[in-house]
Amino acid sequence: MTPLPEYPTRIHLSPFHVLGIAILISSLPPLSAFLIAPSSFLSPSATLLSMSSFPFDELLSPPAIIYTIAGSDSGGGAGIQADLHAIHSLSSGTCHGCAAVTCLTAQNSCGVTDVHVPPVEFLSRQLETLGNDLTPMAVKVGMIPTKESAMEVGRWIRECKTNARGESPLAVVVDPVMISTSGHRLVDVEAKMAMVTHVFPHADLITPNKFEAEELLGRKLVTTRDVEEGAREILTEMGPKAVLIKGGHALLDEESVGSTSHVASFQYGANDYAQDYLLTDLDSSLAGKPVKDQPRLCDGSRGVWLRSKRYDTIHTHGTGCTLSSAIATALAMGQRQRNISLLKSTKTNTNTNIGALSSMYLVDACCIAKAYVNAGIAHAVQIGQGPGPVTHTGFPEFSQNFPTLALSPDSFSSSPFLRMRPYPTVSSSSVNNDDPEDHPPFTLGRILPIVDTIDLLQKVLATRGIQDIQLRFKDTSDYSTILHRIQQAQTLCRSKSVRLWINDHWNAAIEAGGCFGIHLGQEDLASCVAADGLNAIRSAGLALGVSTHSYSELAAALGVGPSYISLGPVFPTLSKDVKFDPQGLETVRQWRRLIPPEIPLVGIGGIGDERAAKAVRDAGAECVAVIGAVTNADDMGLAVKRLNDAMS
Repeated sequence: MTPLPEYPTRIHLSPFHVLGIAILISSLPPLSAFLIAPSSFLSPSATLLSMSSFPFDELLSPPAIIYTIAGSDSGGGAGIQADLHAIHSLSSGTCHGCAAVTCLTAQNSCGVTDVHVPPVEFLSRQLETLGNDLTPMAVKVGMIPTKESAMEVGRWIRECKTNARGESPLAVVVDPVMISTSGHRLVDVEAKMAMVTHVFPHADLITPNKFEAEELLGRKLVTTRDVEEGAREILTEMGPKAVLIKGGHALLDEESVGSTSHVASFQYGANDYAQDYLLTDLDSSLAGKPVKDQPRLCDGSRGVWLRSKRYDTIHTHGTGCTLSSAIATALAMGQRQRNISLLKSTKTNTNTNIGALSSMYLVDACCIAKAYVNAGIAHAVQIGQGPGPVTHTGFPEFSQNFPTLALSPDSFSSSPFLRMRPYPTVSSSSVNNDDPEDHPPFTLGRILPIVDTIDLLQKVLATRGIQDIQLRFKDTSDYSTILHRIQQAQTLCRSKSVRLWINDHWNAAIEAGGCFGIHLGQEDLASCVAADGLNAIRSAGLALGVSTHSYSELAAALGVGPSYISLGPVFPTLSKDVKFDPQGLETVRQWRRLIPPEIPLVGIGGIGDERAAKAVRDAGAECVAVIGAVTNADDMGLAVKRLNDAMS
C-alpha cells in the first residue's frame, strides 16, 4: 500500500479560479489595451497568444445544474452531503447541485442509528418542483430505499430523457447503493429488483462496488475474469449503457473469496493498487470519438481497467457517493463547455471549442472522478471517533492521483521504454537530482521538427541545433516504400548525429534498424498493442512517444509508460485534418501537472514561431514539435535558432 503523501502547503487555485482572476485583470485598462492590440501588429501565433486559454466569459455563463437523488447522511460524509460537496468542488462552481432526498439517516462517523423514509409522494413533489425551474444537465442517483421510490425515480428519469434537448442530453449516473463497502445490506430485495427494472435501463452508467455487483449477479466475483464477465452480463441483461465495477476495496475479501484469496490478490494487485473495471456499450464508446472506425485503448466498449495506487488509510467514508457524483459532474462540465462553444460558433461561424474539457465523455469523466477521489482519500483525516470522510479538494492537479489505463488487470511490471530526460524548465525542476534513476542517458531536444519527405529532412539536418527529428508518411502506405525511406533517413541522421523518430510505422522502423524512437497516435497505439508491438519496440531498445488529446487518452498513454507524452493541437492548425479542438495553454499547464515530472511533455500544433513556442514552454512543455515554423521558414537556420532560444 502507498503511504499517505505529504503535499506542499499552498493556496489552491484551480484552472477555473485562474480564469476568474484573468477576467478581473483583463478589465484593467493597461492590460486590456495590450490584449486587444490590433492584429496588424501581431503575427498569427502572437494573436493566438493574446487570447485566453479559455473564453473570458465562460465563468459568466450559467452553471450546469446537477441533481442528486439520494439519501441524507447527517454526519456529512456521504449521501447528498458528499454529492453536493463534490459537485461544487470538482467544478469550481461551474456546476450547481440540487437535491431530492430519498431517505434520512441518523448517523455519525461511527455508524447509522436510524433511517426514515419519507412518503414517495414527497419524493415526487421534490422532483416536480425542481424540474419546473432548474433543468438538469446530469443526474446522480444514490440510495433508493423502497420499491415505490425506485419506480418513481425511474418514471421521472424516463420522462426527463424523453424531453431532453438533443444538443444537451441528460447524463444519468446510478450508484446502486445496496451493500456497503464493508458488506452490510442497506436495502431489501424488492427495492433492488425495482431499481434494476425501472432505473437501470435509463442509466448511462451504474457504479456498483464488488459486493453490489455480486448481489446483482447472484454469485461471487473471485477473479478478474469474473469481474469482466460480470460487467458484460450486467450490461447486456440489465439495461444500463455502461457499468463501472469498483475495486478500491480489493477483489479479495476473506468473506467473499475464501481459500482462493492468494490467487485473487496476485491477479488483482490488491496489495498496491485500486482497480476499477469499466465497460460501455458501443454507442457510449463512440460519443466524442474522433475516428469512429478505428479502436483506441481507451474505448470503453473494449473494457478498460482504471488503476491507481491504494492508500493505506481507513478514512474512506463516502468514496462511492463521491465517485458517482464526480462522474456526473465531469460529464456536465464537458457538456456545458460544448454548449457554450456551440452558442458562440453559431454567432461567429467558427469553432470555439477549447481544451480537453470539450472532449470530456464517459471514460474521461471516470478518469477525472477517480483522480478526484484519490486526492480526497490522500487528504482525508479523522474528524470524529470513526473513519473520516473523503476530503473535497478541487479539480485534479497532481500526477500521483491521476489513474492509468492498464492494458490488463494482471500487468503490474514490465521493462520500461527508453527513458528521456526532460529539458530543464521551471515545471521539471522538481525532479530529484540526487537519484541516479532521475538521470537517464538522453535528454529530449527542445524542438522536434516533423517532416514528410527525405528532401525536407535533408534541409532541416543542414541546420545547426537539431537533436531530434520525426519522419512521417502522408503520401504512401506501401510498406517497402516506407522501409526504404526510413533507411535513407537513418543514414542521413546518423551522419549528423541526429536522433530519428518514426511516426506510426513501428514495424518498418524496427526492421530498418538504427532508429532512435517511435511516435504513435492513439489509434496506432491500439493496433500496435494488438500485434504485441510494444514488446517488440522494447526489445529493439527504442524510445516511444505517444500523442494525447483527452483525459482518457492521457490515462492510456500513462498506462504504457512512454518516453514522452505529447499534447495537441495547442493552437489551431492547418497541417492536417485534426480531429480534436485546440487545447490552449491552460490545458498544457494541466497536462504538466498530471504527468509525472520525469516524463517529458511535448506540445504540438499551431506553434508557428518562437513566441508561440515560448508560451508553450512557459506553460510547462519541455519540447515543442514544429512543422511549418521550420519547414516553411525563409531562413531555416535562423528559425531553428530562434525556436531553440525560446525553449531555453
